[in-house]
Amino acid sequence: MKAKYGHPALLLVICQDKATAEWAAGPFKLGPEGWKALAVHPLVLGPGNVPPIIDAEEAAQNLAMATFSAMTHGRSQDAPAILDALARALGTADEESVAYYSELLEIGLGETPARETWRNLMTIRTYFPGRGTLIEETLLKGEAKGEAKGRADMVLRALEHRGVPVSARDRERIAECTDLDIVQGWADRAFTVSSVDELFGEES
Repeated sequence: MKAKYGHPALLLVICQDKATAEWAAGPFKLGPEGWKALAVHPLVLGPGNVPPIIDAEEAAQNLAMATFSAMTHGRSQDAPAILDALARALGTADEESVAYYSELLEIGLGETPARETWRNLMTIRTYFPGRGTLIEETLLKGEAKGEAKGRADMVLRALEHRGVPVSARDRERIAECTDLDIVQGWADRAFTVSSVDELFGEES
């Protein structure tokens, strides 16, 4: 870490209850019996040492700390107020910060009711692929729609090239379809059908 980025390594642990936070502070001694080669002292953030930030202006001054506040108090009664303050603070931030902190928080909230509250507040882009966040789902849906449009254009070009008549209504139906599976089926048949009705098949 230090060689690559010029910063010392630090183990950060985020907890949502005080008991776990106290345990996670360690130290944890590693090594065989009689020879403890390493002692780990994590930096632990929890509800006992991170204050609830419920003021939007205060949250805007330090988005990182406001995000940690929302994570550590994700199971507390203050969670809705903290999330509301952070959401309003992000409304004044640059797009990249909004995307990063909103998705980082969604992951950090884990399986809590607060996560669903946050999912209803934010949607931008994904920085953490494969984690199933709302932002990632939105992005993937957008990519699927884009791919469907590209294949729909291919279907129309194939039909035109083969001289298959396509009415304005059918052209609109093909061009505006965003279901990738349906469009793929059309693409598979576009080079063999003799009519649009045959292309649509049972979907007609």
